[in-house]
Amino acid sequence: MRKKEHSGSAAVIGAQLVILFILTVSLCVQSRKAAAENTYAVMEKSGEGSRAGEPEKAGEAGDSQKKKYIHWVEFNVPADVMEKAFRLDMGTVQEEVHFNWVELLAYLGAKYGGDFERFRQADLDAVVEKLKSGAAMEEITKDMKYYAYYREAYGAVLDGMVGYFEQESGNNKVWLRKYGLKVFSPIAKNFPYSDFDDFGASRSYGFKRKHLGHDMMGQVGTPVIAVESGYVEALGWNQYGGWRIGIRSFDKKRYYYYAHLRQNYPYQSNLKEGSIVTAGDVIGYLGRTGYSTTENTNNITTPHLHFGIQLIFDESQKEGNNEIWINCYEIVKFLRMNQSETVKVEGTKEWTRVYNMKDPGIPESSEGTENLEQPEESEGPTTE
Repeated sequence: MRKKEHSGSAAVIGAQLVILFILTVSLCVQSRKAAAENTYAVMEKSGEGSRAGEPEKAGEAGDSQKKKYIHWVEFNVPADVMEKAFRLDMGTVQEEVHFNWVELLAYLGAKYGGDFERFRQADLDAVVEKLKSGAAMEEITKDMKYYAYYREAYGAVLDGMVGYFEQESGNNKVWLRKYGLKVFSPIAKNFPYSDFDDFGASRSYGFKRKHLGHDMMGQVGTPVIAVESGYVEALGWNQYGGWRIGIRSFDKKRYYYYAHLRQNYPYQSNLKEGSIVTAGDVIGYLGRTGYSTTENTNNITTPHLHFGIQLIFDESQKEGNNEIWINCYEIVKFLRMNQSETVKVEGTKEWTRVYNMKDPGIPESSEGTENLEQPEESEGPTTE
């Protein structure tokens, strides 16, 4: 009898152990599932690991935090539309409702999907009326899926172009504080040039490729102008561009490229890497150098300035296969309204600007850095 009772007890205990084991396994599974879901949610939020949260591209190699940034921009806003938005901005700077020209263009870009062949004046007028009535651009664009993209993309191109600045004016060169366009055409005032939309045209020197800039045909020695204030990031010979200058904007979003400069005397004499330039400064001279591994070679048939604008949202895009060069033909047309007037510096082979400018966009930390100044009179190197 006791043997049977003992046997029954053992069976009950065994069954309890089995049930306990099943419960333990079940709890472990649920715990792991919850942890996995938690991890997935965190990864999505931080942009790691999942398809939806996977970054478009990592930043610098070895970064533990991967970054998202814009990979491509097609800037095809016509010059006349840019001017319309610019005039609205400049004309309302002292009004209660001040129109931001980049926001207006970003709104139109989002509305048209970047296709400005669809532009209608009525669309611009309509958003202006909404803003006048007190609506904020954030409210107007809340249902526009791609407005944020166009605001950032167009801002990378245009944000440094309009604002307050001081400039000398008149025969007495009185300093005046102004609001408006504080960037300039790449070609000095009163110097003729011709151009057309050649972005994407085929090039074959070295290897077959697309032309990622804008050619401005002119006379050798024509003064080349700094479009925007910035610092000289590159200066010297490149077998494709010949003597060339690369200037980076202070917000680091734009890299301006000026190539095929004059043989023997391509730059202002005191220009060097690290120099701070102010928009409107003379930085170099149009020529036809390039297409040679030998420095100072004229291998370009037609004298011209190759002018390019590169957008940089992350330093990994500065050089390599991820570079973003935009078509700047319409921008050059737009900038023709503001050309820097220059005068020959007697006894030299250089020109200098007539009216100086103070750009508040130049960081205060740059005050100790060498700026471009008028050169002393000298014979200078032999010209071409």
